Amino acid sequence: MADLTELEETSLNEIPHPSLPEGSNLYGGTKVFPDYQAEAGQSYFTLVHGIAHESSVSFVAILQATRALRKGFESAIYFYGPGSMNAMATRGFPTTGNSAFPGEHNINDSLKTFIKEGGKVYCCRFGLSLHGLREEDLIEGVIPTHPLDVQDALIHYARKGAIINSTYMW
Repeated sequence: MADLTELEETSLNEIPHPSLPEGSNLYGGTKVFPDYQAEAGQSYFTLVHGIAHESSVSFVAILQATRALRKGFESAIYFYGPGSMNAMATRGFPTTGNSAFPGEHNINDSLKTFIKEGGKVYCCRFGLSLHGLREEDLIEGVIPTHPLDVQDALIHYARKGAIINSTYMW
């Protein structure tokens, strides 16, 4: 440990750090709502307009869509606008697939899992073009879509009675 001044030592010792040992519960664990499962034919549709690493919005939306899939819902994610960046297989540094920091590929890995487990992922071609992204760089299994499909996909899933989760950032 570094040499501390008397005042630094006093400040450090005023309050014990940490005040709780590792593994201590900070919050209760009571789940208030029932653990709903899908009824036959139910769908869950997620629209994502958020950018990877700009906030947790995109990542949490993918986790929610995956949870719905595992509850038995037909589950789909639609990336549009800047959200299209989330579906890129060519992310990484210094080369594609390498993580410059822990968690850089959380979104990529979660999308691959979602697709492998039966979820559908759509990505707007116009959203790709806005950011100079190439269609051939999409994660395997991501379905490219026409810009006019964003609205029609929403209508499609609304008519099916889907639960619709629309995330938007900016």
